[in-house]
Amino acid sequence: MSCLKKPLAVLLFSWVVLLPAAQAAEPQPVEVFSRLPQFYGVSMSPDGQRFAMERNSADGDLAVLMTLDLSTGDAFYLLKADNKKVKINWYRWANNEDLLVSARYEVSRAGKKFFRTRLYLMKYNQQGGDPEMVIDWRHIQRYQNDVGYVPQFQDDVIDYLPDDPDHILMAIDISRPFEKSVFKVNLKNRSINRLIKGKKRIRDWVTDRQGNVRIGISLNYETGDREIFLRDEDDNYEELYAYNVSNDKPVYISGFAADPNILYINKYLGEYKALYKLDLTTREETLVFSDNNYDVDGGLIYSPATNDAIGVYHPQAPGGRFYWNDRYTPLQKGLDKLFKDSHNSLRAFSQDEQIYLLYSESDTQPGRYYIGNRKEVTIDLLFAQYPDINTEALSDHERITFTARDKTEIEGYLTLPKIGEAPYPTVIFPHGGPGVREYSGFDYWTAYFTTRGYAVLRPNFRGSSGYGYSFSESQMQNWGMAMQDDVVDGTQWMIDQGHADKNKICIVGASYGGFAALAATVKSPEVYKCAVSFAGVSDLDRIVRRARGFLGSKLVKKQIGEDGDDRDRRSPINYVENIKTPILLVHGEEDRVVHVEQSRLMADELDDEDKEYRYVELPLGNHHLEIQSNRIKLFKEMDKFLAEYL
Repeated sequence: MSCLKKPLAVLLFSWVVLLPAAQAAEPQPVEVFSRLPQFYGVSMSPDGQRFAMERNSADGDLAVLMTLDLSTGDAFYLLKADNKKVKINWYRWANNEDLLVSARYEVSRAGKKFFRTRLYLMKYNQQGGDPEMVIDWRHIQRYQNDVGYVPQFQDDVIDYLPDDPDHILMAIDISRPFEKSVFKVNLKNRSINRLIKGKKRIRDWVTDRQGNVRIGISLNYETGDREIFLRDEDDNYEELYAYNVSNDKPVYISGFAADPNILYINKYLGEYKALYKLDLTTREETLVFSDNNYDVDGGLIYSPATNDAIGVYHPQAPGGRFYWNDRYTPLQKGLDKLFKDSHNSLRAFSQDEQIYLLYSESDTQPGRYYIGNRKEVTIDLLFAQYPDINTEALSDHERITFTARDKTEIEGYLTLPKIGEAPYPTVIFPHGGPGVREYSGFDYWTAYFTTRGYAVLRPNFRGSSGYGYSFSESQMQNWGMAMQDDVVDGTQWMIDQGHADKNKICIVGASYGGFAALAATVKSPEVYKCAVSFAGVSDLDRIVRRARGFLGSKLVKKQIGEDGDDRDRRSPINYVENIKTPILLVHGEEDRVVHVEQSRLMADELDDEDKEYRYVELPLGNHHLEIQSNRIKLFKEMDKFLAEYL
C-alpha cells in the first residue's frame, strides 16, 4: 500500500469543475450521468480538523479511502478496493488520529458465494503497510464453545465511546449466528473483555449515552415474535415491548437521551409513525414529534457538546431535520437562506460545535459537501459529487398528486425536460422496494432522462413507505394489482395533463420497479411503447421458494402472496405469449437480492415465443449497480433502446 500526499488547496481546486451555462447543444454523454459519484461518504474527526472520504477513480475500477488534514493542508490515500470482490463498507473516526474501516469481501464455500465483513484500524496518515484488524481472533477463542466457528460479520460497533477514545464496544456472534456477545475492545493493544455473554435470540444491543448496554432486542425466527428488553447493571432483563413482525405495528428504538432514564422510541400514533420518549423509571410515554400526513422516521440527531438528543430526521422538515433545541434552528435557517431551494443537511459537528459538515443538494444541483466554521462565519466548498454534470440542463421536480381509479390520492414527482415541447415522450419510473419512496432532490436517473428530452413521472404508489401504516401495508399480496393500477393511473394522468405523448411512453424500473415494468407489458400493453427492467422480478413463486429460513419465507409470503396459484397468476413470466411490447432486460450476474435467474428465465421464455427483446447480463454485477462499468453499460443500452422506441 502506498500513500500520496497533496496540498489541500490544490486538491480543492482540481476537484471542482466550473461548467459554462447551458447552450443549445447535444446532450452530455451517457457516461456523465452513469459514473459513480467522484466523492462520497464524508466522515469528520471529533476535532473537526480531518475528513475521511471515498474517491472513485475516473474509470470506476478503484475506490480509494482518503483523508484530508485541514490543519496542514495535506491529503493522504490510505486504502483501495476494486468495488467488485472487495468493497469499503463504511468508516468512522474512532478518535482524532484513528479510523475504523469496515471492508466487505467475497468468499466461496461449498460452491456458494457470500460476503464477509471485517473491521480494521488505520492511522489517518498511514504510510504503507496493510491495515490492522481490530479483532485478534486468538483473543476471542477463549470465549468460544466451538473454536471452529468464525462469524460472517465482524464489524458491528454498538458504541464508539467518545469519552474513552482508546476503546469501542462491539457485538459479535462468537459461537452461533445472531447470538451476539458484547465485547469492550482496546484499540491500542487489541485486547478484549467480554461484558455480556450472548443470549438466545437477542440479535441487537443498544447502549445509553454513558456507554452502558441497556437494551436487548430479540427475534424468534420460528414465530416472528420480537421483544425489546431493558437490561439492568446486574444483567437482569425486563420486557418493555413485544410484537409480531408479521402481524403487528412495530416499535423501534431510536436511542437514549443524555439522561440514562429517558429512552426515545419510534412507534405509531394512529396511522403515522411518531417519536416518543419513554421514562424508564415511570414507564410514561410522552409524544415528542409527529406529522399528520407523513411518518416520522425517528433517527435521532445528537449534540457532541452536550451528548444529548437535539432533533430528529424527518424528510419533510427543512434540511430533512426537525430540531427541538432552538440553538440549532438559526444555523439551519441561515444555510437554507444561503443555499436557496436546496436540501441542506448538517451531517456532523466538531466536539466544540464550531466546525460543521454540510451536505447540500437540489433537484438541479448534485450533492456538494461544505466545511463551515461558526466562529469565523465562513463556509467553503469541499467537493462536488458529480462535477461534470451541466446543471443548467437539469429540471426541477414538482410534487404532484393524482387520483387513482378507486379515489385513493397518490403522490409523486413530475420532472419536465427543458428541451422539446409538450406533449413529451415520457418515461414512467416506478421505484424499487416496494417499501421505499421517492423524494425531491438530485436523482441521476431522472437527470439523464430529462436531458434526453423525456418527461418523467415517479409515482409513490400504494405500498410506498412514509405515508402511514395502511398505505404501506397495502403492498401486501398486492403485487401486480392495485399497486400496478396506481402506476397506470399515473400514466393516464400524464396524458390527461398534456405532459405525455400517449404514443411515446416507456416504463422503466429496477427491482420491484422492474417487476412493475414487466407487469405493465402484460396488464396494460396498449399504454406503453416499450419496457425496461433492471434486476426485475418476473416469477413471484420463485421469489418465495428462494426465501431463507422459516421467518424469511413467512414474511415474503405475507408480502407477495400465500397462495401459489395466485402468485402464478400475477407473474409476468406466465404470460409471455401475450406480450407485444419490446422489452430490455438487464441483470447483474451476482445479484443476491433478486437472483439473476429471474431475468434469464424471462429471456428464455421471450426467446421461445419469438418476442422482441434484448437481454444484457452484467458481469459480477450486484443489485445496486456498484460497479461503474456495469452502470455505464446499462445506461448505454437503455439510451439506444429508448431512442429507438420513443
